[in-house]
Amino acid sequence: MGHSCCVIGCHTKSHGRNGCKIDHDVRFFRFPTWKRGYGQQVGELTKRRRMAWVAAVRRKGITFDAISPFMRVCSRHFHKGEPAYEMMETDPDWAPSLHLGHTSVTPTNIARAARRSRREQLQKERWQAAEMGVRQDAKIEEVQTKEEPSEPDEINSHQPNGERTPDAGEESGQLQTKEGTHEAGEDHLITEAETHNTSQDVTQTECDLCVLRRAEVNRLLDENRELRRELNERRMSDDFFGEDDEKVKYYTGLPNLGTFMALFRFLMPLMPSQNKILTPFQMLLLTFMRLRLDLPAQHLAHLFRVSPKTVYRTFNEIVSFLYANLRRSIVWPDRDTLHTIMPHQFVEAFGHRVVVIIDCLEMFTEKPSNLKARAQMFSSYKHHHTLKYLIGITPKGAICFLSKGWGGRTNDKHITLNSGFLDNLLPGDIVLADRGFDIQECVGMLCAEVQLPEFTNGSCQLAARDVEETRKIAHLRTHVKRVTGNVCQKYKILTGTIPIKMILTCEGEEATMLDKVVTVCCALTNHCPTIV
Repeated sequence: MGHSCCVIGCHTKSHGRNGCKIDHDVRFFRFPTWKRGYGQQVGELTKRRRMAWVAAVRRKGITFDAISPFMRVCSRHFHKGEPAYEMMETDPDWAPSLHLGHTSVTPTNIARAARRSRREQLQKERWQAAEMGVRQDAKIEEVQTKEEPSEPDEINSHQPNGERTPDAGEESGQLQTKEGTHEAGEDHLITEAETHNTSQDVTQTECDLCVLRRAEVNRLLDENRELRRELNERRMSDDFFGEDDEKVKYYTGLPNLGTFMALFRFLMPLMPSQNKILTPFQMLLLTFMRLRLDLPAQHLAHLFRVSPKTVYRTFNEIVSFLYANLRRSIVWPDRDTLHTIMPHQFVEAFGHRVVVIIDCLEMFTEKPSNLKARAQMFSSYKHHHTLKYLIGITPKGAICFLSKGWGGRTNDKHITLNSGFLDNLLPGDIVLADRGFDIQECVGMLCAEVQLPEFTNGSCQLAARDVEETRKIAHLRTHVKRVTGNVCQKYKILTGTIPIKMILTCEGEEATMLDKVVTVCCALTNHCPTIV
């Protein structure tokens, strides 16, 4: 999906003006979300992070409560080229800080963050060692608890001065007590050394466990991201196209992702802001897929995980919405524009007088139940019930006129005279058309119509005055066939048999649903490169 960085002064884009992807290593990241369903701590942390990103970008249109899902921050504004894990608040890449286009937020210092991380790790290790030391001391005190010694026998012998004189037994007892105390002290020193070594071993074991746990958490996070990406692809989310232009071309008919995103950004503010089961992106994608591939409603219902009724309702709503906003792209160009974009083949043959090439786009329909409608729609040429649309194409290949639908029985001349096409012509204009458009006598001096010859049984029946004009335009008029064929080739919904309900007039409008579909398909074709 085409993205551009929203940071002030940063002009990094994923696609160029021509819609082609730019080959560079820059990545784009969304603003973090406020996770309110994961507990108070996670909610407060993610809220602070979202506020930090908004403050770092510092744009008027970006607030905490109003951030477009298409706003991105490129990897140039992070030290490591990507945001840090949301729980690592002390990481310098927890929020963008580089090249922000203002001085309100100073760039983070990687060295300072590393020192802080080391301090926290040392403090954690010391706390663990102290906790283990307390536990070991408690065990040692419990082991070293001994019975209290009994009181020595009282000796009744007294000295003459009334003082008690210790005998040899008492002296030996005192020596033994001192030696025992010394031995106990040595045992105590040995026990403390053993305790210290044991604490270091336990701390090392705890650190190894932390490393293993951290590795497992990172693995689970990567697996979670991958599963979310796969789930988004299956749900046809906003990241459905990724960066694949061929995927965009297959599902929408538009040439590349840049064109699709430009059209989506133009339409998104105009779309109704009602609560829908599908997002605006999914609603537009569903409509494009039905126009482009003519997929059944049941199949689309399985893809988007909705009911077939929701598919029908969404398709009708978005087609009407596109018809109201895109039909203005089918516009009759002014003469100065025609002179500027006129291909040299037309200039060599007719100067700058050719204005338009006309033909009828004819589509098969179901057999109506009404006898009058059945008679009006039956085409003796196609031997089927059809509906016709007069289509006008500029020499450059853009569709500049489209009439409403007419029954297949109506001839081309009647459609041309009654569709409002002639109101766009000026005196001296040249219109290229088939012989079936025999309107030159009706137009009079308004325009000069040039016709192709009629071939019968392989022999060319030409009037002398038609030979030179036929030679000039025989290879030019094929442009209209290429353009009409391109419309039907891009949007397969026009090549199948049209249901009767699509050719009924919409309530409160003059146009039918098929009129809207054909108009939208022609307007989208004008957004593609011309084939001329």
